[in-house]
Amino acid sequence: MKATRITSSVALVLVVLVLSGASIHAQSERDRSQLRTVHGDVLDKSQTPIANGIVYLCNKKTNNVQTHISDAQGHYQFSGLEPNTDFEIYAEFKHHKSSRHTISSFDSRNDIQLDLIIPMN
Repeated sequence: MKATRITSSVALVLVVLVLSGASIHAQSERDRSQLRTVHGDVLDKSQTPIANGIVYLCNKKTNNVQTHISDAQGHYQFSGLEPNTDFEIYAEFKHHKSSRHTISSFDSRNDIQLDLIIPMN
């Protein structure tokens, strides 16, 4: 009788652990699907792509700054951005800067396309 009670208790604990693990995994998948991506091109005022432009992304909650260097076609991308956070983004190339843009936490898009124009002489 005592062995049966212990076995039942162990089985119950295992079931609870398995179900809670499945719940945590589902929550993690849901959270990951809500993360945002911002991407685009770094361009000059004539819409020519700028390779090796530095793109700055500032988290307005923490003031942490991430950078990305645009590729040969001028592309940049930041992924895994928290949806409930505002960000500021701009690009720089040879001491010239684009306008600063705000990515608002009220913007519900998960995939944000934003080209950054650097006016150069």
